[in-house]
Amino acid sequence: MADDTIFGKILRGEIPCDEVYSDALCLAFRDVAPQAPTHVLVIPRQPIESLRSAGDSDQALLGHLLLVAARVAKQEGLDDWRTVINSGAGAGQTVFHLHVHVIGGRPLAWPPG
Repeated sequence: MADDTIFGKILRGEIPCDEVYSDALCLAFRDVAPQAPTHVLVIPRQPIESLRSAGDSDQALLGHLLLVAARVAKQEGLDDWRTVINSGAGAGQTVFHLHVHVIGGRPLAWPPG
């Protein structure tokens, strides 16, 4: 369950984070293992395991997460950035609480992996 993950513990204040943005729906903080000079995670306060488990009722929240990702990128001074949402272990998801990676600050190759 998503609220039992490290992100659930961060949301409950049990584990500190380097917060860059917070509102009633989500929290954004710096990744502890950054893959680029800027690597921020945007997570919903509502525990959703992954994008594949999100439902129609999550539509507004999902849009909000993407708008916050763009806001954070601009706040971090990025002109160009990548947003990534991994869904499932085979796609690289290691924490099973939906999160949006905001990655930038260097040229990013394609395909990513």
